[in-house]
Amino acid sequence: MQSLLPVTLLAGLAEDTRATVAHNLLRAAPAGTVLIEYDVTGMSDGTVIRIARTSAGVIDRELIEMAHPCVSCALRASLLPVLTSIASTEKYVAALVSIPAAGDPQALAEEIAADAEDELRVDAVITVLDGATFVEDMSGEDLLLDRDIPTAAEDGRAVAEVLARHVEYANALIVDGPQAAALARAINPQALIHGTRSAAALLGQKLHDPDTAETWVEPGSICAPLNDEGDVRTLVWQADRPFHPQRLFDALEEIVAGSARGKGTIWLASQPSARLGWDSFGASIAIGVLGPWLADLPAERWSEVGQAHQARSLFEWHPEHGDRASYLSITGAGLDTGELRELLDGCLLRRDEWISDLADPFAPYLEGSSAA
Repeated sequence: MQSLLPVTLLAGLAEDTRATVAHNLLRAAPAGTVLIEYDVTGMSDGTVIRIARTSAGVIDRELIEMAHPCVSCALRASLLPVLTSIASTEKYVAALVSIPAAGDPQALAEEIAADAEDELRVDAVITVLDGATFVEDMSGEDLLLDRDIPTAAEDGRAVAEVLARHVEYANALIVDGPQAAALARAINPQALIHGTRSAAALLGQKLHDPDTAETWVEPGSICAPLNDEGDVRTLVWQADRPFHPQRLFDALEEIVAGSARGKGTIWLASQPSARLGWDSFGASIAIGVLGPWLADLPAERWSEVGQAHQARSLFEWHPEHGDRASYLSITGAGLDTGELRELLDGCLLRRDEWISDLADPFAPYLEGSSAA
């Protein structure tokens, strides 16, 4: 029986830094390891070049022509076929894949698990960070398109969002610099942290489990690091009263000011049937409907709600309103957590306020909500 080809996915927004790490790992890896890279500099013209090499040199080079110029299309069309072809030869012992900056390591890992489980296995997802820019990038407002990062013309994602997704899904992070490492660790406490000089220690380790990874990035979940480190602070906040919609709406900009990453679940007084997810990346924030509360579902439908939320609800079920609650984690360098806690507390519905009297400025933006 053919053994599965172990695959390591390398993500990272800084192309030069990621490429350097990828080539260093290839040199340190056992003979028979293949590195797959993508040259996306011609993507705006509809072409991407895929290169496969070993430590001895290039073994395959293909020009990919695309009807729709985007990184995801290029990867979906070409990566699995070349990996399964490499696996079928039984000449190679492992594969490293350097994912272009705008690529999504989670989507690739899930595609490999779903469509190539008989030939491939993802051993590790590693994100490479530029320690000199990471903290500033996580707190900024730039879009991928502002940085001329090759991506689809309609890709409106912020740099901070892409970085956060790369960091949160990773099994290991490669980053130099104490503040950058502290922020990365706060955003993903489960990940191994290595500097560029010790990155080779990650080779050959089986770190990735698809089910565990899915739980880490479950929408509506929070991040709770054990300790603050340096000037990086995380506020873990919760409330068993709903938010006043207008006060929360008015305070959004102030809440995310100075933060790098915020996530969690919120209960809005004007949307009692909708469990809402909070995602903030630097100065950008998105609030959307995750689905119903467990309290509104029969037990046989609880599987429709994420595992992390189910587990949390079992420990914190309220006798009156069940799993309805707000809980957030907000992380940043130099974050004033005391001031932020007071701000969030002040946005809650007071006991003398009536839900029926509330206007809802969120309703036009919440597809699937009770008032949209």
